Amino acid sequence: MSRRALHLQLSGAEKRAVRRLLASGLQQVRVVLRALALLQLAEGRRAPQVARTVALSAKSVRQLIHRFEQGGLPRALHERPRPGAAPLLDASQKQRVIAMVCSPAPPGRARWTIRLITQEAVKRKLVPRVGRETLRLLLLHHDLKPWREKNVVHRPAG
Repeated sequence: MSRRALHLQLSGAEKRAVRRLLASGLQQVRVVLRALALLQLAEGRRAPQVARTVALSAKSVRQLIHRFEQGGLPRALHERPRPGAAPLLDASQKQRVIAMVCSPAPPGRARWTIRLITQEAVKRKLVPRVGRETLRLLLLHHDLKPWREKNVVHRPAG
């Protein structure tokens, strides 16, 4: 049982656009491989042959054909932007945590630790909940290292 043959027709303008893309400087490897596959498919080669030549899977080549049929050349060559994860802290929450870390450590503590910052941020209701890694990255981006504050030894003056 074989798959039905998928045919792809590129117009002259589309072929020129693909060749121009290949001739232009740096491109993502994915885009270049897809462009090469499109040119070979336009020459009449079948998906398994193109897959072996371009080092893609046959499924990827078939999906490339379907994406071209759905949205044309831009859709076939480029991926849609991915949304990514939503930020865990908004700007005001970040500022409040930074202000807390810049203040003196709680009574009975010599310095701030990541665990202590996490506990205090939730306890003071600066954030509903937050992980240690999120706060560590926040402090890293602001070049804050409150756990090192007591590590500095100053020589007495005079």
